[in-house]
Amino acid sequence: MITRSLRLTAPSFWTWVMIAACVMLAVLLFLPILSVFVISFEDAETGRFTLENYVEIFTRRYYVSALSNTLIVGFAGMIGACLLGVPLAFCMSRFQLRGRTLISTMAVLALVSPPFIGAYAWIMLLGNNGAITNALEAIGIDMPSIYGMSGIILVFSLKFFPFIYLMTENALNGINKSLEDAAENLGCSAWRRFRKVTFPLVFPAVSTGAIISFVLSIADFGTPAIIGRGVRTLSTIAYTQYTSEMGGTPTMAVTISMVMIAISMLALLIQRRMLAKRRYASSMTHKCRRAPLRGWWQSVLVHVMSYSIALAGMIPSFVVIWTSFLATNGPVFSGGFGLDSYRRIMAEAPEAVKNSFIFALCAVALIAVVSSLLSFIVVRRESFTSGLLDLILMVPYLVPGVVMAIGFVTTFSSGWYNLVGTATMIVLIVFIRRLPYGVRSTSSVLRQVKPSIEEAAIALGASPAKTFAKITVPLIMPGIIVGSLMSFITAINELSSTLIVYTSSTVTMPVKIYLSVVDGEFGVAAALSTVLTISTGLCVFLVFRLSEDRETNFV
Repeated sequence: MITRSLRLTAPSFWTWVMIAACVMLAVLLFLPILSVFVISFEDAETGRFTLENYVEIFTRRYYVSALSNTLIVGFAGMIGACLLGVPLAFCMSRFQLRGRTLISTMAVLALVSPPFIGAYAWIMLLGNNGAITNALEAIGIDMPSIYGMSGIILVFSLKFFPFIYLMTENALNGINKSLEDAAENLGCSAWRRFRKVTFPLVFPAVSTGAIISFVLSIADFGTPAIIGRGVRTLSTIAYTQYTSEMGGTPTMAVTISMVMIAISMLALLIQRRMLAKRRYASSMTHKCRRAPLRGWWQSVLVHVMSYSIALAGMIPSFVVIWTSFLATNGPVFSGGFGLDSYRRIMAEAPEAVKNSFIFALCAVALIAVVSSLLSFIVVRRESFTSGLLDLILMVPYLVPGVVMAIGFVTTFSSGWYNLVGTATMIVLIVFIRRLPYGVRSTSSVLRQVKPSIEEAAIALGASPAKTFAKITVPLIMPGIIVGSLMSFITAINELSSTLIVYTSSTVTMPVKIYLSVVDGEFGVAAALSTVLTISTGLCVFLVFRLSEDRETNFV
């Protein structure tokens, strides 16, 4: 009787999983953020509580200028992404276009390539000695400099418009066409119909993509660091402050980090408040069908616009691959073609290539295991706790990489758990930042699996753990694989967090690319960028082959 009582009162397998998940998130997510939060209220010299750090950020011109620049590039990058993404989504969802799959593929490839590669590529085209700059100067046309605010906004617009495009197209495909037909029958022009009927129905999708673009724009470090020149943003000065405060308490760096988190959270709250004021639901019947284009002029206009937007996003990848095969003489391109840059990376940066793949694969292995367990809790064990867990898993989207890295350094920098500069720290940072991709992908597949299959196994005597391993995991394996591939794409391209915690033995390809661009070693940067681009492209191809709902996996 005592044994039976203990069995009845002992925590179940999924209770232990929930406890482990809470401990993991507490240690790897909330503890680093909490340490950043606490240090932001400390005096660097005395360690006493103070508000002076925040007062300085909002009053000193150096920080106020960086805050202003951050908001400008965030909003401008978001608006630029909307101006490119919404028209492309409308054309793709409403008209029969030739090469739709090619356009979608190019948009996704533009999305998953790291922004700093785009910054480097535009320098090669529009920099002081860029190909387009030199060509136009030869015919007497002076081009404005790519460096500065305009260059940052250009890169962000072309980098993040796929978020808007993918989300908006999915929403446009699902709205009730009869609403647009009714407006047309009442005499609304095409523009008025789009502005008054279509756009309000897809506004939640557009605003979600816009918020993602805004948050990623203000969090990005590589682009403003490479082409910003005199334009400082919060992410760049957070890195600068952290490196200048090494050896002491990084109070200003972590205070800047908290301001960045606050801006991201505020943007999300504003979006939710806007959506809460109105209802956007419509019947899912009578969905839109793509209409044939009327007349040659409309066909040319729509095709040219769609392909131009998609190709503009792919320009960085094309430039990177092209320049990687140019012959070099040291850091200078000498003319002609050759494999000099690839020989150099094999001789000078083999560790960076190896580390990138090893760290990304280790993080992905952890993500595959943990995301499958967490997805089961979120989908099958519905409760207040599981709902809260699902909400908490959105936090890594909002926390910039610079912030997370500083949080890890301040948390795990002493005693037996000193992980600073180790491969373990890089893997853990990448793991916690990319975990949402795996959970989201696996959860979407698990929701399509009937619970009765698992219930039947338990009724026949299988334990919850055995049922999960033998029944559930094989059924959700496509979601695990797609989520792992998406996690790998983003993990191998990680720069902002690894740039703070790397050492000579843990340098990665993104870090080496950034350092090479700063040092003027464009051939090495191009070759490493090509390796990253090809690795990312192969993963995108596998996602497209393995996933039925291909595009939605990338947003």
